[in-house]
Amino acid sequence: MRGEKVALGPAGLGLIPQLQRWLNDFEVGRTTWGVLPLTLEDAEARYQRNTGEGSVSFIIYERPTMRTIGTTLLTEIDHRHRTASFGLVIGERDCWGKGYGTETTRLMLDYAFNALDLHNVMLTMQAYNKGAMRTYEKAGFRIIGRRREAHRLGGRFYDEIFMDCLATEFEGSGLSALHPVE
Repeated sequence: MRGEKVALGPAGLGLIPQLQRWLNDFEVGRTTWGVLPLTLEDAEARYQRNTGEGSVSFIIYERPTMRTIGTTLLTEIDHRHRTASFGLVIGERDCWGKGYGTETTRLMLDYAFNALDLHNVMLTMQAYNKGAMRTYEKAGFRIIGRRREAHRLGGRFYDEIFMDCLATEFEGSGLSALHPVE
């Protein structure tokens, strides 16, 4: 899948060393639920968990250089109820604040709703991650609730934010044009 700023391609085992580097960067790790040091084996186990049955993962490439800058995924895919959970990591910090996360999120919602025929995609995030919240809201997610003081970082407690997007609310599909209604 391609946007103006990013392209998404299939994830592979070659991503594991980069994933380890990204998640061992404190600023990146704090956006992904953990700031624990990861060995290469830990990163591989995390990768295997996130690419198993009921999941789909993509590498995020910066266009036009095609440099690997992150990863994104849908997990807990339930075709019966047409739901999934969404995740995103922009691991290269020089790529933050450039709209790559917003475009990636839109591409993934488009894929979820128009390729997988899902109806509801949900995510959870920490309240301190204001940049991510702006990204998700721009892409079409809405806040649906919060779990108060459920995440601890740096000796402080933060709310966990729940967001979702429905297929009926999503605008801007590129994939739906590939399947015209007769």
